[in-house]
Amino acid sequence: MGRMESDCRIPLSCLRPRILALHALFWGLVSLRVFGAGLLSEVKTTDERLVTIPCWQMEEFVVAVECSRCNAFQSMSWAACIQTGYVERINCTKSNKDEYKSCRSTLMEEHLFWKFEGAMLGLTILFALVVVARQRSLDRLASEKVRRQIESI
Repeated sequence: MGRMESDCRIPLSCLRPRILALHALFWGLVSLRVFGAGLLSEVKTTDERLVTIPCWQMEEFVVAVECSRCNAFQSMSWAACIQTGYVERINCTKSNKDEYKSCRSTLMEEHLFWKFEGAMLGLTILFALVVVARQRSLDRLASEKVRRQIESI
């Protein structure tokens, strides 16, 4: 009978407790972020349904006024402004009602994009510095080991 070989390709260094803990923490935070956002949006939609269902959720609509930033008064008093800080006026075609709907502005999206890019650039620089420091540390250890071997001769 032949010896069975494992198909596992995980290096043993990945099975260290610290690495496993970091993986568990990372994926735990990711799943909390994803599922938490789903739960929060579910709570919001149930609250909205208790009050009244907007016409734009049940029928077709036409955008009457493009997405624009809410002013201070609108931000405090309109429910549509609370979510994103931007609102558009729409006209539902079937019921012919004018309503306000929360929207995401291109300016806001661009701002979020550049914040993300800045964070990624910062992380890149941080981890590049960590790699350089780790490489120097390993080089120092290797040269120390070579020095000790030469001294022992």
